[in-house]
Amino acid sequence: MSRPDAAPILEPEELAELLRRRDDGSSVALANGCFDLLHLGHLRFLEAAAAEADLLVVGVNADATVTALKGPGRPVLPADERARLLAALRMVDFVTVFAEPTADRLIELLQPDVHCKGTDYAAGTPEQATARRLGVRLALVGGPKIRNTRDILASIRERRSP
Repeated sequence: MSRPDAAPILEPEELAELLRRRDDGSSVALANGCFDLLHLGHLRFLEAAAAEADLLVVGVNADATVTALKGPGRPVLPADERARLLAALRMVDFVTVFAEPTADRLIELLQPDVHCKGTDYAAGTPEQATARRLGVRLALVGGPKIRNTRDILASIRERRSP
């Protein structure tokens, strides 16, 4: 599958159908997250995830899910903007936005070869049981966590405080 200038942003079901129809033998990695305020830690994670397969699919948590996971005031950027930013990255082949609190349903729908999570999930991932049941390899990628949006926002607040 050849990639246009920006990766397509598709509904999960539409993406699942497209991936089912491919006949080039390419492998698929799925990475997911909030990706609120894209930063170097995200970039390292996505670069490492892309190295795990021929195609990289990025699942972006919907706004309501980000609020539930991260608290009031989040996300900073709405899902459509976060998806467009990710789609512009050269290592990303497809982007989808999903509403569930975990990527279990996305794994079920897309049937990737590998599900990539950040190294901060070393003790286990929320989707581990689903991946194991479906025979999807789990890869912890991206190196040590060096940045997070919460700390970036706190730093901005500190600088603005008198």
